[in-house]
Amino acid sequence: MSSAESLARPYARAAFDLARESNALAEWSSKLQFAASVARDAQVQTLIGNPAFGGEKLVGLFLPQGEKADSAFANFIATLAANRRLPILADVADGFAALKRADEGVLKVTVRAAVALEAAQADALKASLARRFGRQIELTSVIDESVIGGAIIDAGETVIDGSVRGRLERLAQTLTH
Repeated sequence: MSSAESLARPYARAAFDLARESNALAEWSSKLQFAASVARDAQVQTLIGNPAFGGEKLVGLFLPQGEKADSAFANFIATLAANRRLPILADVADGFAALKRADEGVLKVTVRAAVALEAAQADALKASLARRFGRQIELTSVIDESVIGGAIIDAGETVIDGSVRGRLERLAQTLTH
């Protein structure tokens, strides 16, 4: 885990708690995604450390159109700015999204395979994983030619390596030990 993720975790938790209290998880999620996209912009990154461009002007860059300067979200962004944490805003948004998924009973799963999954394969895999983990599955498919064949399923704390490469590596270990 990176240092930025560690720094972002309490801010993500605070944002999640504020959003849940006001029953606005979806709204905060979209606002945080907007602010994170602003924070990733190279020109904005140069402004973040510029003492000539600070305070309300800086905070205003991170607010979606129509957001009031005295809203809970604006106050949250102002707190990040005051604590010099705007550069980790993308990590805060990612942490918030993970907390939101967990609250909704959704597990984010990444499947790495040498070729793209067909829709029927993805649906069958989602159904199987939903039965195994007892949660809804948010499936992301990534093409990774180094897998050779099969797939590697990363479901957070559980990794299932059904790849040809993984099998070959396990066979090599067995033969050398």
